[in-house]
Amino acid sequence: MARVPTAPWMLSPLARVRCLPLGCTRNAASSSNATKGKHGRPHSIASEQTLKPLPPSTEHRDSLAKHYDSLPPLPPLGDWVSHFPYSSPVVRDRISIRAPASAIRIAHSFVNSETTSTGKPKVIIEAFPGPGALSRAFLTLPPSQLKRLIILEDHGPYLEYLRPLARADPRVSVIPLSGFSWDTYSSLVENGDLDVDIAPWENLHPELHFVTHIPQTILGEQLVAQLFRCIPEQSWLFKYGRIPMSFILADWVWRRISAPPKGPQRCKLSVIAEATSHFFPSLPPEKLSPFPDHFHPITNSVRSSPGFRPEARRRGSPFLAINVVPHDEQIIDKGKLDQWDYILRRLFVLKSTPLRKAISSLAPGAEVLLDRLTDKTLPPEQRVDVRLSVKQLNISDWALIARAFDAWPFAPDNLTIDSFVAYERD
Repeated sequence: MARVPTAPWMLSPLARVRCLPLGCTRNAASSSNATKGKHGRPHSIASEQTLKPLPPSTEHRDSLAKHYDSLPPLPPLGDWVSHFPYSSPVVRDRISIRAPASAIRIAHSFVNSETTSTGKPKVIIEAFPGPGALSRAFLTLPPSQLKRLIILEDHGPYLEYLRPLARADPRVSVIPLSGFSWDTYSSLVENGDLDVDIAPWENLHPELHFVTHIPQTILGEQLVAQLFRCIPEQSWLFKYGRIPMSFILADWVWRRISAPPKGPQRCKLSVIAEATSHFFPSLPPEKLSPFPDHFHPITNSVRSSPGFRPEARRRGSPFLAINVVPHDEQIIDKGKLDQWDYILRRLFVLKSTPLRKAISSLAPGAEVLLDRLTDKTLPPEQRVDVRLSVKQLNISDWALIARAFDAWPFAPDNLTIDSFVAYERD
């Protein structure tokens, strides 16, 4: 395997719209686990059985809890609000796992899933760790499963509880930089903190694994979208190969990632996520519910009313843990992400409109693409039902639309869009 050069390899997020460094429900049985066939529509590559996590036994969990308790301690759960107040704009929208048993379950569901485990010890980059409950849970993994834990955090009160982990376990590096910043990941390479091989794309990377809590904001959703968009371009950490990602995120973001065709929440994010990867809850969502039993911060409304059902995007709304594994065969060809961005942005403005009417929004004269998409000389699997509304199109339909657009000699030349404009609310 080749070695990644130590020089920075990441482009500015403004120069490339690919990604900013910082998507049980629809699973392998759905088209979210499809990759591109050689002659048209995607084909399924995973079975439902391959997506089941491998949880530790009850006896093993007991020993893990003892190991967790032996690590530098966090404050008692009842004192978290006083130690980690969330009134500051810097952290008020950051949700952190706080219950030790829940953190241990999540950590092992991330690493020991049949689709994320490689049999090699992991090098985990953990962004937005908060005070480090999940970080401590990762340290309950033996050296045969965890080689290094690189923690990215720049909030002082959290660092106070993270830095002792580096003194307690030589596998830990605490980098006082934000997981949101593009330059953070370049500096890991420049400073020698990240030293892994490039792996062939057809194989899951044997070591590298990215983990993060996703902020409870629209910006958090945009960050998720950017991470998915890095996959087909093999940019960001995907320069090293096909690395798994694991997120702790709000249910409302998960619903947008996993929304199926015809679903009311089907959007640009759903299509890009489905085209690039398969994704699934690493734990049954009910294992992390109700919110106050597992996460920080607990709002007064949640604490005072057990039956309270918060609005989807407020603190206290459901959170869950998911794994994301990129497809080995990408539907979006390298260098074609701008086209997909353009097509999705234009058509999802008219998401309830039949494709035969909406397609004119791509450019003047785009109606000519209908002839190619409905050509009866082609086999059925290479045709699109243009009577379907935009939000009803499946990933095979989108691949055929993108192919027709790419072959159209009068397609617009300037497809550049600003990344934040591209992922405005649909």
